[in-house]
Amino acid sequence: MHTLVQIQELTRKEFERGLEGVTDEDARKRIEPMNCISWIIGHVASQRYSYFVEWPKGQKADPKYRQFGFGNPASQPSLEEVMDLWQESCNEADAWLLTATNESLQSPALSPRGESGGTLLVRHIAHTWFHLGELISIRQILGHQSPQFVNMHDWSYDGT
Repeated sequence: MHTLVQIQELTRKEFERGLEGVTDEDARKRIEPMNCISWIIGHVASQRYSYFVEWPKGQKADPKYRQFGFGNPASQPSLEEVMDLWQESCNEADAWLLTATNESLQSPALSPRGESGGTLLVRHIAHTWFHLGELISIRQILGHQSPQFVNMHDWSYDGT
């Protein structure tokens, strides 16, 4: 597995760990100006789906993800709805991510703007961590105990 994909997998695990114990009620609470946790999940899933499922196949945005795209209005979807999108985006993106090589990550024009897969992967990693910090902040405001980040015992680099 490519090193960037390993880092993406760590990021995915930490994002999911940040969601442990969140109820539907808490996931829908919006503390302005931030979006609610459920919208954040849908938003990160939407980016993952676009970058690693739709764009590599030359497809247009799936309407069920489009509502969570950048600049769309805030909403308070159910936790179940967005967790289904998250799981789908992760499962389908793995087909591209788990086969990534130096060559495929450097290949130009994966995105509509002509960015490489590697650029998109780094952008998605940073974007996910940004929103993980946001959702942890929301959880703290709601009185939740925050998990300790990063759990390096769950991840190792093997040099490949």
